[in-house]
Amino acid sequence: MSKGQFNLEGRVALVTGSSTGLGKAMAMHLGAAGAKVALNYANNQARAEETFAEFEAAGHTGKLFRASVIDETAVNQLVKDIEASLGPVDILVVNATPDQPQKPIEEYDWNFYQSMLDFFIKSPFLLTRAVLPHMKAQRYGRIINIGSEVFQRGVPNFTAYVAAKGGQNGFTRSLATELAKWEITVNMVSPGWVPVERHENDPQELKDGYLAGLPGGRWGVPMEVAAAVSFLASDEASFVSGQNICVNGAHTVA
Repeated sequence: MSKGQFNLEGRVALVTGSSTGLGKAMAMHLGAAGAKVALNYANNQARAEETFAEFEAAGHTGKLFRASVIDETAVNQLVKDIEASLGPVDILVVNATPDQPQKPIEEYDWNFYQSMLDFFIKSPFLLTRAVLPHMKAQRYGRIINIGSEVFQRGVPNFTAYVAAKGGQNGFTRSLATELAKWEITVNMVSPGWVPVERHENDPQELKDGYLAGLPGGRWGVPMEVAAAVSFLASDEASFVSGQNICVNGAHTVA
C-alpha cells in the first residue's frame, strides 16, 4: 500500500494487542501510511517478535513493546517508553482483547464479567489518560476504540462481552464531546466476524451460519478493518468524532 491519501508521516501510533489478528493488520496499515507504530503484546513473545520482523521487512518504522494494558503502572510505563524511543503518542488504537467464550448467563461468574470490564473499560481509560497530556498540548490527537457488532446485534449467550463493549461505546461518545475543544477525535470501529488466527478452530457450522447472514455473501478481511482505522487516524477525518463505524458488510444497518 502506498501512503496515498491517508499520509500519517510524522505521527506516532500505539496499537494495543497488535501481535496477531486484526491488531496486526491495523499496525501494518498504519505503518504503510507512514506512521511510526508501537506494536504491543502481553504474553506470546515469540509470536510478537515474528510479527515485528514481518512489520520491519515490509519497510515500516516502529518498535515492539511488551505490557499489560489492564495494569495502571504498566500502561504509564508503556507510554513513557514509547515517547523515549519513537516520540509521544498521537494516535491511540485500543484493540487488545482476552478470550470471549459464549455461555448462558448462568454459567458466567462475576470474575469473568470483571475481566471484560478490565479490557474494554479500564484499559481504554488508563491508555487515554496516559496519552492525553501530549495530545492536549499539541491540540491534536486520534483515539480509536475497537468495538464489535455484537453490541448492535445483541448477540445471545455473550452478555459479559456485549455489556463491556456497550460501555466502551458510551465511553467513546462521551469522551468525544469532552475532547473536541482540543481538536482530539474519539471514534469506535466495530468489526463483524472477520476470520483471523484465533478463529481457526471455530465450528464450521457457526462459520457457515454467520456467512449465510451476510448480505454480500462474503467474509470481510482484516485489512478492510485496518483501512477504517487509518482513515479515522488521518487528517481527512478531522471532523469525524463520536462515531461507531461498523465494518461488517451491512450486517447491521438499523
